Amino acid sequence: MTTTQWTMKGQGYEYCNCDFGCGCNFGGFPNSKDGSCRAFVGVKIDSGTCGDVDLSGVKCAAIIDWPKAIHEGGGKAAFVVDPSTTDEQAGALGQIFTGQLGGMPWELLGPTFEVVGLEKAAITIEGSGPNSTFRAEGIGEGRGASFKNPVTKKEHLAEVHLPTGFIWTRGECGVGTYHAAAAGVSVGAENSNWILYGFDWSNA
Repeated sequence: MTTTQWTMKGQGYEYCNCDFGCGCNFGGFPNSKDGSCRAFVGVKIDSGTCGDVDLSGVKCAAIIDWPKAIHEGGGKAAFVVDPSTTDEQAGALGQIFTGQLGGMPWELLGPTFEVVGLEKAAITIEGSGPNSTFRAEGIGEGRGASFKNPVTKKEHLAEVHLPTGFIWTRGECGVGTYHAAAAGVSVGAENSNWILYGFDWSNA
């Protein structure tokens, strides 16, 4: 049986309860205060397809609560799509993000969580670079800010380069404050990790 081919490129907005940089990206384990990984992740797809379904322009988000390290599983996830998303697009994204169609990073991430709900909410993005806000109306938002030099108060830009990263390879890092809740999954943190990244994912 032939697996449906998919590909997508765009921007990822990742807010989580780890300390800056996110220990998961470096050693595989969260560096949050309680060892959990609780995240609000937004996705803006600039171009993409799944079979004959066009995914270009779709905005969506995930609220995910892992009790321990991601690879240890046991997570619960609620997905959010903009009301403009068609049923066909939502179905394709569901197959991709749960790892059913293979392809990195979702063939590894998908089996680590149980999807407990899908919500529709207007999704907006404000700002640019590390000073960006990703909002799902009535559900939650992540507000990102660049680091500030503690002496001069000037913007202090930071990037993380992961040449072999499987979710992203280069991210702009800053200070994030976020809260989001849907389908019984609730996450939030203040002055914690936030990363903006470009992605190029597929199962090709």
